[in-house]
Amino acid sequence: MAGGVASGGSSSAETYKEARNFLLLPAWAVLVIFVLAPVMMMFVYSFLTKEFRGGVIWEFSFAAYDQFFCDRGLFGDEPCSFEWTYIGIFWRSIWQAGLATFFALLIGFPTAYFIATRPPHLRAIWVFLITIPYWVNLLIRTVSMKFLIRDTGPLNEFLLWVGIIESPLGIAYTNTAVQLGLFYSYLPFMVLPIYAAVERYNFALSEAAADLYASKWTTLRLVLLPAVKPGVIAGCILVFVPSLGSFLAPDLLGGARNFMIGSLIDEQFRGSAGNWPFGAAASMILLSMVLLLLMIFARQQSKAEGRG
Repeated sequence: MAGGVASGGSSSAETYKEARNFLLLPAWAVLVIFVLAPVMMMFVYSFLTKEFRGGVIWEFSFAAYDQFFCDRGLFGDEPCSFEWTYIGIFWRSIWQAGLATFFALLIGFPTAYFIATRPPHLRAIWVFLITIPYWVNLLIRTVSMKFLIRDTGPLNEFLLWVGIIESPLGIAYTNTAVQLGLFYSYLPFMVLPIYAAVERYNFALSEAAADLYASKWTTLRLVLLPAVKPGVIAGCILVFVPSLGSFLAPDLLGGARNFMIGSLIDEQFRGSAGNWPFGAAASMILLSMVLLLLMIFARQQSKAEGRG
């Protein structure tokens, strides 16, 4: 009997294993065609030669990476000196994405906590309200933000009307405008993962901490935050990564003076004047940096779980 059960279980497991592998084939196909293939295409293009009228020449070259890191003068015949222009654009992108993540966490955590502590029949309504902006295309939302903050827009008109300011605030085409656009675009990406984590949190732990005379701040710092840390990390990643490569907000709200890496890459693939190998090289550098950050997060998380 026991042998028969074990044999039957093993046979059933093998059957399910074959079915599982078969059912995963569409997912693997989508992953290969729409993720891996474009990345490999960008990788190959980054080592090709720019064609004068646009496109590429199928000749192997490091010119795109050399252009990113080296300044060789006007005619390209001088010794390599470090190119700070593109490094500055990268740094501005990291800074803006980091600020957007910080402000999204600052607003998103209390918002998620508020939603998770509402009665069950009201939580779905609050989540619904959070996701309403995603019914509208990102381009339309960004253009609406530009209309709102311009010198003659509703925001300045209202502040002038109530007498808070005497002249319009120069928000449009500044780093502040880019920051507002990034924050507005990706705030729900912070709220929803934290909400899911807080919803699963056992609030009896907070009650036990209060019974032991812990202050609300102590309970938040030592009890609640460690419990919902995976949701916080997920939210930070979901905001930081798309903010880092964003190009709509910098283009429409920041202008040429507030270029970010996404705008730089987008510009290289526009029209016949673009530099496809350079755009592909910048994309690969950005991708490598994002993967490095994710690997650091994953390693720290695994170490923390190992200590736990």
